[in-house]
Amino acid sequence: MKIAIQGEPGSFSSDAAARLVPDARIVPYAISSDVFGALARGDVDAAVIPIENSLAGSVSEHFDLMLTHDFLIVREMLLRIKHNLIGISGAALDHIDRVFSHPVALAQCRRFLAEHPKMESYAFYDTAGSVKQLVELRDRHAGAIASEAAARYYGAEILASGIEDNSENFTRFFLLRRAREAEHIQGANKLSLAFSVENRSGSLVAALAVLAEIGVNLTKIESRPVHGKPWEYIFYVDCQLTDPEDATRAIAALKRHCSMVKVLGTYQEGTRHG
Repeated sequence: MKIAIQGEPGSFSSDAAARLVPDARIVPYAISSDVFGALARGDVDAAVIPIENSLAGSVSEHFDLMLTHDFLIVREMLLRIKHNLIGISGAALDHIDRVFSHPVALAQCRRFLAEHPKMESYAFYDTAGSVKQLVELRDRHAGAIASEAAARYYGAEILASGIEDNSENFTRFFLLRRAREAEHIQGANKLSLAFSVENRSGSLVAALAVLAEIGVNLTKIESRPVHGKPWEYIFYVDCQLTDPEDATRAIAALKRHCSMVKVLGTYQEGTRHG
């Protein structure tokens, strides 16, 4: 199976993809829209995307892209994110004055960077990509924040490990397949949906009430603006299911109250890794 990811080999997305499908061939892309495009065209069989981080929140772009593509979530996982300051061979922690990484990774290591005011941070498109650049530049005064796997892959050294502000740092990843090829998930206990409601008093409350009546447990709700329609919103929800048939009942009930309902996936709730 060929799986598309956003980022370079050694990235957290690459790690998640390898854990979700151990024998897969991982195909990296620079930007998320290219990942979705590759899956839509059939260049790859699946895609692995980060959807939410326990500290930084949701990846809004991926919600928007899921809405506009005919894909389904077939698996999820929660990956422990451990950040490290990485340098080239021979670099020393005290000599680092520039640090590169993805903006989210930099934000998750604010305390470490504040404790080292000499280090000036610079945003980069990918954590592992920042290590790749580091090795290419061969600059002993530059560092990167990324995973241990990235340091190993590019032959760099870890100068400081576990530098994230909070150890309870997890990213939730989805494995996506084209809807027509997605397999039926036995024992599914989680449902992800997108829906919109009419702009009138009580419409959102009524939609959520039908989920409560069925007995599904709402674990997440996220709103995103409708492009081209100011002040109109799409709502994304995750629900825990006690019975797989609850998914069918929830979808049918929502369709009676909503102007649009899109199923994003029915799958097994992910477990923690790393």
